[in-house]
Amino acid sequence: MTSSNSSYKSKGGVGRLFKALRYSVQGFGAAFKHEAAFRQELLLIVLLAPVALWISRSVGEMLLLIGSMLFVLIIEILNSALEALADSITVEHHPMIGRAKDLGSAAVMLSIGLCILVWLCVIGAHMSGGSLIS
Repeated sequence: MTSSNSSYKSKGGVGRLFKALRYSVQGFGAAFKHEAAFRQELLLIVLLAPVALWISRSVGEMLLLIGSMLFVLIIEILNSALEALADSITVEHHPMIGRAKDLGSAAVMLSIGLCILVWLCVIGAHMSGGSLIS
């Protein structure tokens, strides 16, 4: 009888945590090395995180501003993973793979739009003399 579990699945324990950390670091490295959009968005976070700390009037505002930028990075990584998987199947045009890539791109665009909206709302609340979150 064959096992239905993949040989790549972990067995659990503390060793699993270290392997997961190693895989995550490798993922960050791959995103940084191979994805120009990831590098650009990371640069924006490096530049805007101090601004977020400076303009925030509460911990909640700071979390919204920085969290919305991190959300963009998360979606970008997922989109890059989807594109890498699709390209490993075929680099030739295929309507379903094209649709998958377009959907991933749309998710990135929506996350960027959400980030911009969050920043505009926080800045707008400050300009009206208030705070978005007390």
